[in-house]
Amino acid sequence: MTPRLDAISVTTADLAASLAFYRRLGLDIPAGAESAPHVEVTLPGGQRLLWDTEDVVRSFDPGWTPAAKGGERLGLAFLCDGPAEVDSVYAELTAAGHEGHLEPWDAVWGQRYAVVLDPDGCAVSLFAPSAPGAPDAPGAS
Repeated sequence: MTPRLDAISVTTADLAASLAFYRRLGLDIPAGAESAPHVEVTLPGGQRLLWDTEDVVRSFDPGWTPAAKGGERLGLAFLCDGPAEVDSVYAELTAAGHEGHLEPWDAVWGQRYAVVLDPDGCAVSLFAPSAPGAPDAPGAS
């Protein structure tokens, strides 16, 4: 058997804030999930996104420490419907108090691209092809 990517995990200092952030990006996270120490949702395509509180992670890995804010703790990329949606989602998230890391720009690889940090400092890329036929992700052909 070959291992396959099944889930992406976010370790969060503030579960409620993290879930609210990802709800703003359109993820269907059950109401009341904030009261659980572990949360997961199934994404289109069958992969899962998981959240665990720092306390849960420390319960099985007592030496665990978080990465510095803005570090490479985790990176996620959300495909938007078009360049205007990249701009509007970035504006909505930053207006809600989330830290913008890279303002929207037209990337050389043919995308409108922006990065905002989630409440734990994880980089969340927002992107869309900047022209018909442009790639959906960096490095795509």
